[in-house]
Amino acid sequence: MRILLTGSNGLLGQKLVELLRQQQGVEIIATSRGTNKLASLYPDLRFVPLDVTDRTQVQQVLGNEKPTHLIHTAAMTNVDECELNRESCWLQNVTAVEHLVEACEHHKIHLTHVSTDFIFSGEKGPLTEEEVPAPINFYGESKWAAEQIVQASKGAWAIVRTVLVYGIVHDYGRTNIVLWVRDSLRAGKQINVVDDQFRTPTLAEDLAQGCWLVARHNATGIYNISSSELLTPYQMALQVADYFGLDKSLIIKADGSTFTQPAKRPPRTGFIISKAQRDLGYKPHTFQEGIALLARQTEEA
Repeated sequence: MRILLTGSNGLLGQKLVELLRQQQGVEIIATSRGTNKLASLYPDLRFVPLDVTDRTQVQQVLGNEKPTHLIHTAAMTNVDECELNRESCWLQNVTAVEHLVEACEHHKIHLTHVSTDFIFSGEKGPLTEEEVPAPINFYGESKWAAEQIVQASKGAWAIVRTVLVYGIVHDYGRTNIVLWVRDSLRAGKQINVVDDQFRTPTLAEDLAQGCWLVARHNATGIYNISSSELLTPYQMALQVADYFGLDKSLIIKADGSTFTQPAKRPPRTGFIISKAQRDLGYKPHTFQEGIALLARQTEEA
């Protein structure tokens, strides 16, 4: 297997590099815009610069590298940025997918495309793969448009949908709910955390595992990849405080309406993951196990 990754500098991309390096008979071609942020960790990693919004570059790189599989993790994922910069969002989340689908069809490459729970309205959850999308913000609209392009492809494709991904990323200023709560409480800061939005939070390592299982099985169709625990961010924050032995009274319960954000959030999503468990042997961590893993990783960093 020759697996080409887009967005190898991002959180999921980095976890996939780490996971795929451990697999027998797998060659990795890491691609991203800009320089390779993993060069110091993996000096032998094959890295090719690639801007997925550039059709010519996509055709050239895929033609030269001849991967058997492509896992597309690159995207504009900041929901409020997408709402405010719609042209840029559409270019990165939709136009790029058109280029990749076209090239994958031409070169007969199996495509795994990563999508999101934000394609749904949030009126109910957790959801199966059969639920009908109805996005309520522009990020969700762009990701649903991309899914429709993938689903219309004549090639072999799979869509991996995920929810609220958290994890530790190398050489990035990005934080996540676990570290934000831990560091805020350690500093004695009071934090407002929403208790009216329900998600099945996804450890980045679990999402990488799900993408790898899809590619390994040459699976096709749609797969929900997340945890199976439906939690609000407030409930997650309490678990983080408990794990680190921090003061829970600093966590103030809030509802979404108290935050002024450009993009609306779906109130209730989360996924039913039985299809991935049954068909792929997917086994996610619990949120408690995820906190413990991040704690170990920050100690080692």
